[in-house]
Amino acid sequence: MKIVYLGSGQFGLPCLDALEASRHELSLLVTQPPRGSGRGRRKCSTPVACWARGRERPCTETENVNRPEQVEQIAACRPDVIVVIAFGQKIGPELVALPPGGAINVHASLLPKYRGAAPINWALVHGETRTGISIITLADKIDAGDVLNQSATEIDQHETAGQLHDRLAQMAGPVLLDTLAQLEAGTATYTRQDDAEATHAPKLRKADGTLDFGEPAALLSRKVRGFWPWPGASACHLSQETGKSTRVTLARADVIWGSNPTGSIPGTFDEDLNLLCGEGKLSIMNLKPAGSHLMEFRDFINGWRVRPGDRLTKVDP
Repeated sequence: MKIVYLGSGQFGLPCLDALEASRHELSLLVTQPPRGSGRGRRKCSTPVACWARGRERPCTETENVNRPEQVEQIAACRPDVIVVIAFGQKIGPELVALPPGGAINVHASLLPKYRGAAPINWALVHGETRTGISIITLADKIDAGDVLNQSATEIDQHETAGQLHDRLAQMAGPVLLDTLAQLEAGTATYTRQDDAEATHAPKLRKADGTLDFGEPAALLSRKVRGFWPWPGASACHLSQETGKSTRVTLARADVIWGSNPTGSIPGTFDEDLNLLCGEGKLSIMNLKPAGSHLMEFRDFINGWRVRPGDRLTKVDP
């Protein structure tokens, strides 16, 4: 089958590898143009554009894939299917209707759960124990198309969003190839989603990572996992000894169940250097101080002279 691929993000690269190694033909890749990144706002090509250049594959960078000239370029490839993964643009009806096999999307949740831009992160924050890959048709409403294929996996209790992202990306390739085989053979089934069962996974903002230690430790632990590596679950360490404040991003924090002393202040380190929360405590395992590297908490204790009574406070907006 002739495939036109619309995508921008890292998540789709294992699917591109799978397509390249298959008998299908990657006729064209379409991606977003370079964007400013980092403190210097240096423009960087998308992972998909870099992948295409490294393999000398035809690739177009566009601000709007629905422009007439872009639609004409895709139509000239006479694709059998358009594959859309982490593209970052809404695909218009003219493109969706163009190939005989339609336009299909690879999504990192078991739809209809977690429709939206950040399904991996919100699944972890909300305490899901199971997730997976869904392959759907494109619809006017975001992530609401018919389900063509799904593959489920259990979520490890310590898995971060970054780790789950990479694992689901690897899972997606075989599921995509299986779906293309069904479309080619005419055996694909189209299962309508139950909108009543839908949940939402909105795009993450930097502010989502701001921790409030008045919340239960169990929720805070899930946020730490769900927001690593971006936007990062952030707080400020306030030293009683020096009065200095250091911004930190927590990378792993386990829950210590049980009641806290009456009158305890959330965000305070107790005698064992566990962090008091609204309910229960957090045992911090790994964190990254601003301007430094990811480290074990005991190294932070020694380097920043953390003592009982020190606090983690909410980051100023």
